[in-house]
Amino acid sequence: MKKTDVLLGLQWGDEGKGKVVDVLTPRYDVITRFQGGPNAGHSLEFENVRHVLHLIPSGIFHREKINLIGNGVVLDPRVFAEEIETIRKLNYTPEKNLFISKKAHLILPTHRLLDEASEKSKGASKIGSTLRGIGPAYTDKISRNGLRVGDVLCPDFPEKYRKLVRHHETLLKMYGYDYDLKKAEEGWFEGIEVLKEFTLVEGEYLLNRYMKEGKSILAEGAQGTLLDIDFGSYPFVTSSNTICAGACTGLGIPPAAIGEVYGIVKAYCTRVGSGPFPTELKDETGEKIRKKGNEFGSTTGRPRRTGWLDIPALKYAVMINGVTRMILMKGDVLSGFDKIKVCVRYKINGHESTEIPFDTSAVIEPVYVELPGWKEDLSDIREESRLPQAFKDYIEFIEKETGVPIVIVSVGPGREETIIR
Repeated sequence: MKKTDVLLGLQWGDEGKGKVVDVLTPRYDVITRFQGGPNAGHSLEFENVRHVLHLIPSGIFHREKINLIGNGVVLDPRVFAEEIETIRKLNYTPEKNLFISKKAHLILPTHRLLDEASEKSKGASKIGSTLRGIGPAYTDKISRNGLRVGDVLCPDFPEKYRKLVRHHETLLKMYGYDYDLKKAEEGWFEGIEVLKEFTLVEGEYLLNRYMKEGKSILAEGAQGTLLDIDFGSYPFVTSSNTICAGACTGLGIPPAAIGEVYGIVKAYCTRVGSGPFPTELKDETGEKIRKKGNEFGSTTGRPRRTGWLDIPALKYAVMINGVTRMILMKGDVLSGFDKIKVCVRYKINGHESTEIPFDTSAVIEPVYVELPGWKEDLSDIREESRLPQAFKDYIEFIEKETGVPIVIVSVGPGREETIIR
């Protein structure tokens, strides 16, 4: 049986997973998404055009490849329809190679309203939700109230929909939240009809059959390890399991079927929204990284918080996921710095540690080492031998600290701006 490889982010998301999946797709027969929803924004750039995918696997632009939205994803039909329309305008026919698990849950318009109402009620303690209805959709899933993609084929789907909406309206009244349901529903039912144009499948049977047939599969994660509902910086996390184990529950494949685990890491750190960020730079250096790296959310457009690379957090992510290969992104953004800092330990209440504490609200002071920077522009380099020595040393430092080889280095957003080591 051919094993399934997993690709996921090792930080707080936005590591560049979309580009890497697009680069790796030629090696695979099947590309899958196993969790998250339209809060994801996976950016791909080819032929001088930037594409952002929120729900659809990043292999969709390879016509001969099979793409699957797994059961662990929460799907907003309106966002899905918009994304499909954009892809079709590029002369692709996604209905030919995109399948959707019947067990994936639907995001209703009232889920988005509940997301807005909940975030508003938290005031200064808000978690920084993308307001896409992700959390409320997963809440309904866990409380066994949710609607699934397969339900759209049932004759009584309108009744099921209205029943759940009435439940949501009761909750919205408790929040005292004013809303316009008709406006919120605009485009949603049209999205349901677009959804019906696609092949809805029992994803777990499909993938296990593919593995037995020897097909190669890549499971594409969304968000990042440090946003995992169980192992991230709770409560400032997403609502799904973003780690490698989430691929098993989000696709219906056994743990023994997991092959290589590719971890994506930026050469520095970024975070969107609230929550702890030990190495955050709130100075000119942080702003320089933000502007040079175009660090603004693909989904929200919000400016990302920026900071130096955090080795304790990276080692934690490697441990939790069982990472076997790493891919380093955006080394080109750090070109021009005389010195580059890397956090190697934390100081918490006067004590040094290399472990992330349970109470992430504690004052965590990063302990840095300084490494030489590099001045060269990396964007035109395609061979490892041409990389500046200081950047090679930076790569080796990360490998030594984590114990995991870096097999791909990205030096720009385009497909071709990639170095295979």
